[in-house]
Amino acid sequence: MTLGLINANPVVHAKKERIVRSEEPHTDNVIDPLDIYDFVRDIRDPEHPYSLEQLSVLSEESITVDDKLGLILITFTPTVRHCSMATVIGLCLRVKLKHYFPPHYKVDIKVSPGSHASEESVNKQLNEKLQFPLYAYLPAT
Repeated sequence: MTLGLINANPVVHAKKERIVRSEEPHTDNVIDPLDIYDFVRDIRDPEHPYSLEQLSVLSEESITVDDKLGLILITFTPTVRHCSMATVIGLCLRVKLKHYFPPHYKVDIKVSPGSHASEESVNKQLNEKLQFPLYAYLPAT
């Protein structure tokens, strides 16, 4: 069992200024990556008091949307290759998106290629069909 933080001294980046939008997100039934990024960028890392944006776990460029196929793909980069919280981070993203975006969108969440020692396993856990409610997988707050 590991004691303490996996990444005790993460690199913390400044938050980007939010872009003021003239309309509410997806009022025209078209979702763009910025809608999603603005919605999830402030999720806190499970080990640190910083957001996923501040730790560069997530960026605008790591989100793609294909409206024709109804697909949202989020690729995130854990701060260390052996991050034990990668699955929790992915599930936090999934839960937040599930309650905000239309249900006809399929959401895929993956770790960036080569960014995690157990990349295949984490990706499989994050995208398998869950048989239990999502909140059952999240730590108590």
